[in-house]
Amino acid sequence: MSKKILIVEDYEDTRSFMKYLLEDKGYQVCEARDGIEAFDIFKQIHPDLILMDISLPEVDGLTATRAIRELEADGKNIPIIAVTAFGKLYYKKAIEAGCNDLIDKPVDFDSLAPVIHQYLEG
Repeated sequence: MSKKILIVEDYEDTRSFMKYLLEDKGYQVCEARDGIEAFDIFKQIHPDLILMDISLPEVDGLTATRAIRELEADGKNIPIIAVTAFGKLYYKKAIEAGCNDLIDKPVDFDSLAPVIHQYLEG
């Protein structure tokens, strides 16, 4: 059974590119365009990992991450990887919000693959 990854990204091109990379490696991918949609999809599918853009319309990625962490009362913390074009400046904020790690945009599979492997396979 393949692992489920939720991509939360408001730019369709970026979302499609990440989806292509992940599906090519055998992952099952779901998509959300903003923090509200991410929270709703999270409750429905319980993904194995979330790639969370920080800058989103409606509800930003850090707020969505906090909401997901509050919902995880059972102690199972699904890895949430912040994805941002703001660089490492947001690392501390992302970790404080409940993210496990942060990767920079633009996303390429060389930087994405080891992080996903660490949290899903390692």
